[in-house]
Amino acid sequence: MVTMLCVSILLPLVLHAAAVPSCHPGCRCEVESFGLFDSFSLTKVDCSGVGPAAAPVPIPLDTSYLDLSSNSIRSLSDSMLSGPGYTTLVSLDLSSNLISRVSAGAFSKLRYLEMLDLSHNSLEELTDGCFSGLPLSEVDLSNNRIQELSLNIFTAKGQGRPISLDASYNLLTRVTWGPTGTPPNIKSLSLVENRLRAAPKLQGIPLRYLNLDGNPIVSIEDEDFAELRDLVHLSLSGLPELSFVRPRAFRDLQSLQVLDMSNNPNLKALSPEVFSGLVSLQELNLSNSGVTSLPSNILSHLPSLRSATLRHNIHCWKAQKQGQFHRQIGQAKTDQILTCDSTGVIL
Repeated sequence: MVTMLCVSILLPLVLHAAAVPSCHPGCRCEVESFGLFDSFSLTKVDCSGVGPAAAPVPIPLDTSYLDLSSNSIRSLSDSMLSGPGYTTLVSLDLSSNLISRVSAGAFSKLRYLEMLDLSHNSLEELTDGCFSGLPLSEVDLSNNRIQELSLNIFTAKGQGRPISLDASYNLLTRVTWGPTGTPPNIKSLSLVENRLRAAPKLQGIPLRYLNLDGNPIVSIEDEDFAELRDLVHLSLSGLPELSFVRPRAFRDLQSLQVLDMSNNPNLKALSPEVFSGLVSLQELNLSNSGVTSLPSNILSHLPSLRSATLRHNIHCWKAQKQGQFHRQIGQAKTDQILTCDSTGVIL
């Protein structure tokens, strides 16, 4: 009886173990089960540091996450990511390789891919259409050699064409995705430490987070952030050549809550009109930049501002200024002001 009881207990365990898919040599696989009686499972596959032979690599059919980082991969061909198991990928890590070329169809089979990490590679450009049709929400292209980023990487041939140009600045001002084109759904894009001389034109993308830190961007122009009305966080920190921000350059960023422009030593001054349109901005970081003061009427442009940082981490915050009491009219209206922990910051 005891023997039969032991067998009845061990049998489900053996069956569960047998159902775990085998891993490619050198890779590590972790199965996560979901649903009633673990009826649904997804596999995380870690093939980081295995070597160039890791791509292409056979993976279980239910793989959701694949890590191919640090494998000295030099290029991505149309067939490299098209084997069984790749069609269910939700997250793909290709960081810290030597990738300098991505073919137009390299990701075409990854119809469920939401997160893609191509950081710390050798990319100078991306082929038009290479992200076309993918449900990407988060893309990391930081620490590459990209000099220009075109909207065409998110569209198939014939879609996403520019239909008007600003003649004075030669800037893209409107985009159409065509009758069959699907606009990208990217919410987070990192382009840190590339070689961009100007902010990329990303009209039509519902970005919420954009990071352009560490690029040799010289100036911020009128249409650089046009139509990015969903953007909540914008980081323009550590731009060693940034010296000018055109008035009203941020006017379309009506949802922006955080603006980081710290560590920009050549940025000496900002006119009050620079902040026009930033009605939702709550945090402004100008620490370690050439901007050492803010106008006294800054809150008229930034009505939602809660805190600002200038110079060497001098902090400012919104406060209430009580009006004078008058016998006939009573207490005057209370004003909101920006006060700082050092004098001479608000002019």
